[in-house]
Amino acid sequence: MSTSLEGKSAVVTGAGAGLGRAEALALAAQGAGVVVNDYDKDAAHAVVDEIQGAGGQAVAAPGDVSSWSVAESLVQAAVTEWGQLDILVNNAGVLRDRTIFNITEDEWDTVIAVHLKGHAGTSKFATQHWRDRSKATGGEVYGRVINTSSEAFLFGSPGQPNYAAAKAGITALTLATAGACGRYGVRANVICPRARTAMTAQVFGEAPEGDIDPLGVEHVAPLVAYLASPEADAISGQVFVAYGPMVVLASAPGIEQRFDATDPTWSVDALADALGPYFRDRDSSKTFRADAFTSL
Repeated sequence: MSTSLEGKSAVVTGAGAGLGRAEALALAAQGAGVVVNDYDKDAAHAVVDEIQGAGGQAVAAPGDVSSWSVAESLVQAAVTEWGQLDILVNNAGVLRDRTIFNITEDEWDTVIAVHLKGHAGTSKFATQHWRDRSKATGGEVYGRVINTSSEAFLFGSPGQPNYAAAKAGITALTLATAGACGRYGVRANVICPRARTAMTAQVFGEAPEGDIDPLGVEHVAPLVAYLASPEADAISGQVFVAYGPMVVLASAPGIEQRFDATDPTWSVDALADALGPYFRDRDSSKTFRADAFTSL
């Protein structure tokens, strides 16, 4: 196995700046040809120029990934330029922060469209490409999907119900993709990065002066390049939290308690007798939130 991406091609969405740019540069540095997507046309072309200036291969494919016609065109851009697509990195996102009682329909729809629908569209056309190639060759092909979720889906984000919901959906989408497409050779994983970008400027503030920024995007990009590589062939359906010098593998939720009816079916009173005492004696602040991640 190898971490080299020579001879492979990748699509990176939201790659005009921040984490997406760092991911595109990292993939190119490992030898991949990169389709650089961003809503900002000039930003996408600037990253292409940067990759080519360093001796790498890249083409720009600007557009809004919430449109499935754009999503399809990104896969086609890789096929046109390099003959096939091997790696998909979904990174594009926007924020419209608002509490649930204040959020507007447009604020909800915009975030869900760019994050969740944007991930789903590119995943659809990429996996369709890999399935067709697998059927044509009669065996597994090389396919890597790295999707970008957030710890917001693990502990809930009170001021970001749209973002938290989209990121939870992206995680479930990735698990479904890994389960449905593994037989074709596709590996699909999730990263939850803590990274200082324009999108998170209101959250993390300014980078420290003169020190290595623990929230710098350069800490996360190597994980993406690794998951895209042949060396990561055994990794699929996993969720990673990454920032600074740390990578954490998240475990699936467990079962805290089981309640069984004494009769063939539950009644409301029986549920009250079974669940009521358990929750009366339990810490009321303890919910499904994965609070352990807040202290990483």
